[in-house]
Amino acid sequence: MSAPGSAPAGSPGLPPVRRVPAALRPALDDERLARAAWSRLAEPGDAAAAALVAEVGAALALEAVVTGRGPRRWQTRLEDTDPVADLAHARAVGGRLVVPGDDEWPTGVDALAHPAGTDRPMGAPLALWVRGTAHLAEAVRRGAAVVGSRASTAYGEHVTSEIAAGLAERGFGVVSGGAFGIDAAAHRAALAVDGTSVAVLAGGVDRVYPAGNAALLGRLARQGALVSEVPCGASPTRWRFLERNRLIAAATLGTVVVEAAWRSGALSTADRAERLLRPVGAVPGPVTSAASAGCHRLLRERGAVCVTTADEAAELLAPVGAAPVPAPPDVERRPFDGLGPEELRVAESLPRRSAWATERVARAAGLEATTVHAVLGRLELAGTAVREGSGWRLGAPPR
Repeated sequence: MSAPGSAPAGSPGLPPVRRVPAALRPALDDERLARAAWSRLAEPGDAAAAALVAEVGAALALEAVVTGRGPRRWQTRLEDTDPVADLAHARAVGGRLVVPGDDEWPTGVDALAHPAGTDRPMGAPLALWVRGTAHLAEAVRRGAAVVGSRASTAYGEHVTSEIAAGLAERGFGVVSGGAFGIDAAAHRAALAVDGTSVAVLAGGVDRVYPAGNAALLGRLARQGALVSEVPCGASPTRWRFLERNRLIAAATLGTVVVEAAWRSGALSTADRAERLLRPVGAVPGPVTSAASAGCHRLLRERGAVCVTTADEAAELLAPVGAAPVPAPPDVERRPFDGLGPEELRVAESLPRRSAWATERVARAAGLEATTVHAVLGRLELAGTAVREGSGWRLGAPPR
């Protein structure tokens, strides 16, 4: 029996008819099942697969692959693809499939199809597997990517906790990669203040990786969300780690890199965010610390914004005017702060005890007497200069 949409056997110039695996037949008439199938057939970041599905639909694109009209790389997994079983597996672990058009779909990731900052598509996700109580679209609507090195320092984890907790308290969803180090510190800090946090994984949402973060990933599944482009059972690989970084960058308003070595994977998240024209911030570290060399590289070479507090991170990530400008630090006020050049010269020339005539003050300041007379009037209004008889002396310094 010919596969749906296939040409008759032996037609000149057409590939031979392929047998349709039984597990794939339901997906040929169901867009949702077809997208589930594509999440196993194509690797994350496959721009060609994303473009084909966007052009003709997931089911018709799948039919083309099944009938032998697609690249061989999409055909190698046909026999092992069972979207109905993948959906059942996801439900068994408390997961679900989210596809474009669902109210839970994070529309920011659609920008990966046509990045504004480059002509090269990065491959919009075909589907997302989600495990957790958070509504994904709402969780990342004001999403803040907080990423950094796995080999973090105490300094990096402290700054990460301060920034992530502050962002969560300001209503941002903290998004990271669920890894050791900075990622874990960001997730924990957001959860500690009852905020929302999302981990984007390189493997299936049923895979606890790294194993040392099992408790944290379990908390995220109960209080936030775990997200992946690949179905349950899929293993995390180096390639998938790199590609999940583009999701973190695309799903959020911007990226803050807290601590990163010279060749840290966190820099790839910043690179993807930059290509998507999303703001990128970097936290400076000790100049002697190799763990912060990547952040310094972002600041020096890539034009990243220096971020040191949650207020500064919020100002960077929120739309212009939506976040208050961070208040300056509480610095002790010094005498003569705020004075202009001429005012400063006159104020520094005034005696502290006895009063001087205007002409003597002018000689000490090296200015014309008429100029000094006008400046003294302004200084008197500010309390910096005090008139005594026909002379002037310095007033009490401001408190």
